[in-house]
Amino acid sequence: MRQKSAAHGNRGGGRRKRSPGRPRSEQARLSILSSTLKLLGENGFSELTIEAVAAHASVGKATVYRWWPNKAALIADAFASSTTRKLHFPDTGSVRTDMSQQMRQLVKIFRSRRGRIVSAILGAGQSDRDVIGAFRERFMKPRRQEAYDTLRRGILRGELCEDVDMDLLLDSLYGPIYMRFLIRHDKLTPDFVDRLCELVLSGACPCRNLPTPGMS
Repeated sequence: MRQKSAAHGNRGGGRRKRSPGRPRSEQARLSILSSTLKLLGENGFSELTIEAVAAHASVGKATVYRWWPNKAALIADAFASSTTRKLHFPDTGSVRTDMSQQMRQLVKIFRSRRGRIVSAILGAGQSDRDVIGAFRERFMKPRRQEAYDTLRRGILRGELCEDVDMDLLLDSLYGPIYMRFLIRHDKLTPDFVDRLCELVLSGACPCRNLPTPGMS
């Protein structure tokens, strides 16, 4: 009887609590993102389906929709998750160095196999507002917020004008990268990034706003 009572007690008060579901859910989420990238690389944007991703990740379709409302959001998140760590902005004490290093990483990604994913997203986004919207919100916006912080540090250090238009400045820095990436009229190289930073950021320096000697 004592042994039975002890066993009963272990099944009751001594029972281990079930571990939270987060680790398993996170594992499923990462599997879905990985499967999305793999299938996207194999079949392209138009052929990718939620059903195929779910099957490849060994999850139910409902599990995919738990995190992503549509294919566009899933693809944008999959790309963002695979590049976020590489695209963080450093804090070296120099705004020009910070921007140049991050932009070099972006160019490196664009020139890799990930570049084909970006091309597919941007191409599909021209006729599908959900696709380009998801790319803006899930990939570009977080990077943009980091870039604002980098520019603000440059302003505090006196490297940039206090009233600089940060959106115009960032568009001037990144626009040429996307143009070369999409139009392919010239190469995307680290040297191009450095020269671009020099040209654009020099124009945003406080010294550039001083009046020319001899002019009223």
